[in-house]
Amino acid sequence: MDELTAEGVALWEPSAEVVANARVTHYMHWLWDRGVLVESYDELWKWSVTEVEAFWDSIWAYFKVVGERGDGPVGTGGPTPVDGLEWFPGATINYAANALRRASEAPEETALIFRSEAGGHRIITHRELALHVAEVRAGLVALGVGKGDRVAAYMPNIPEALICFLATASLGAIWSSCSPDFGSSSVIDRFAQIEPKVLIAVDGYAYNGKRFDRQDTVKEIEASLPTLRATVLVPYLDPAASPTDLRVGIPYSELPREGVPLAFEPVPFDHPLWVVYSSGTTGLPKPIVHGHGGVVLEHLKALSFHQDLGHGDVFFWYTTTGWMMWNYLIGGLLVGSTIVMYDGAPIDLWKLAADTGVTYFGVGAPYIMASLKAGETPGRSHDLTSLRGIGSTGSPLPPEGFTWVYSHVGKDLLLGSMSGGTDLCTAFVGPSPLLPLHAGVIQCRCLGARIESYDDEGKPTIDEVGELVITEPMPSMPVFFWNDPDGDRYRESYFDMFPGVWRHGDWIKVRPDGGCVIYGRSDSTLNRGGIRMGTSDFYRVVEAFPEIADSLVIDTGRLGQEGRLILYVHLTEGETLTESLTTNLKSEIRKSLSPRHVPDEIHQVPGIPRTLSGKKLEVPVRKILLGTPIDQAANRDSMANPEVLEHFTHKP
Repeated sequence: MDELTAEGVALWEPSAEVVANARVTHYMHWLWDRGVLVESYDELWKWSVTEVEAFWDSIWAYFKVVGERGDGPVGTGGPTPVDGLEWFPGATINYAANALRRASEAPEETALIFRSEAGGHRIITHRELALHVAEVRAGLVALGVGKGDRVAAYMPNIPEALICFLATASLGAIWSSCSPDFGSSSVIDRFAQIEPKVLIAVDGYAYNGKRFDRQDTVKEIEASLPTLRATVLVPYLDPAASPTDLRVGIPYSELPREGVPLAFEPVPFDHPLWVVYSSGTTGLPKPIVHGHGGVVLEHLKALSFHQDLGHGDVFFWYTTTGWMMWNYLIGGLLVGSTIVMYDGAPIDLWKLAADTGVTYFGVGAPYIMASLKAGETPGRSHDLTSLRGIGSTGSPLPPEGFTWVYSHVGKDLLLGSMSGGTDLCTAFVGPSPLLPLHAGVIQCRCLGARIESYDDEGKPTIDEVGELVITEPMPSMPVFFWNDPDGDRYRESYFDMFPGVWRHGDWIKVRPDGGCVIYGRSDSTLNRGGIRMGTSDFYRVVEAFPEIADSLVIDTGRLGQEGRLILYVHLTEGETLTESLTTNLKSEIRKSLSPRHVPDEIHQVPGIPRTLSGKKLEVPVRKILLGTPIDQAANRDSMANPEVLEHFTHKP
């Protein structure tokens, strides 16, 4: 196997030009003019998490947010949104008004570029986008949709999804979406909780060269949502199809287009914008509600100051409408960037970036590692001269992924490894164009995010692995969970372990220089002989073997009782788990990790179970190994590959 790259190796340093032109530098100069004298990123971060109200107030003012700020305080009550915390009381805002502001400022600039694996190709200007939103808004009004109503969408990452979302938001109605690769029961588990008035769905989609008709699935979803007044079918798989067999059967192309001009309903800052969901792999998905104002401020801050995006940028992230990164991607409109929407399998995303002139290219960490393993050299095989930033999220990116990017993609770009979650619809540790970058290390704690690493006693630590916590509130924290009137489920999800302090459920190490390393989920810890380790360290060693395409490690130990450590490996095509490979694996784990972390068993499996957004199912598989029936341990419809679960029934 190849040698592992040492964590912390210096890979990139911002030039004086990069620092001078960074949008966060402009913001710091703006603060100086207003008496906030910060001279470095570290000083700016400390100010942002100690003067919380002043910081978020400055974000509204700096970006000239479309809305009425009023003269009220930034926040009242607390300490959490379900305990009375209210942001910007008295202010009014609308997400869609902010996302569509370029329609009046630069109407002929490109708002979005669309590509699909089936050959779809569309370019939509800001003016055209606003006109489409007005048309769909009129259609929703005709269907009786108004402020507070829910609009559910069963759609892929296509322009119609964005248009329907913005039309929904413009009315003060509440959006929620699932990708059409979700099965019917998984969709129903989500949408039934929020009782939508209108369902917007596609007839099908294409993926990896195959066509998937979803009209029967749409009928199942309809039948389980008694609150629906209408279903709108978008004929995407077959544009000529007639949806006359659906309950209402209104083709997207025939929505009413007259009578209601584009307008934006002013709503309170915390008014619900959308409902997103936890993965739902082990139970009913949590319906997480975010507010208009919190998302606008957070995405303006994150995309401008951490991704360094703005006018003239072309922003892409490989995602579906069922993952929060879709919500983050469309936030590019807030900062005036062109967004690239792609529907299909990730066949050659580097070519897509080259063809569309992408300046910021976002993917899940597994895609970068797959490119590394495949021996790709996109910096030589494609024209990526426009590219100046790469985003990576979804799972920890090991140091080897960092070095591959700088060796084989480009030396002058910023690799923005970041970590966050659906819960806040953002990253709270991520990149900065002002700081040097080191292999395996996320550059900083994001502005406004008071991230700490807590030890077992709830005390902050530096340079030690601990629980990732957020000790000051952020506006994009959920305003509530749907159907959680007393906030009990909300508190249990985030505030049970450390009262008043948000526990996210990840292991993190905060380095003395402010850089961060994520080690995986804290509920999937490997605790062997008193040595506690995150699973990301384990995967880094195992998946460095060229014979291994993917892996899953499970510690079956219970409280006070050490169990067995079981490693499952999915091998690259043509490979088998030989005695020699097993021996080499154990030897490398012993050398790179510790003798205590050598697996008791290693098994070959045809695939590693993952959620639809690509996360490994460590906790559900552990439950299966400890005796929980498969269908109680995992929701198959929330998985990308449920068929592989049958291979994880070995009893330790």
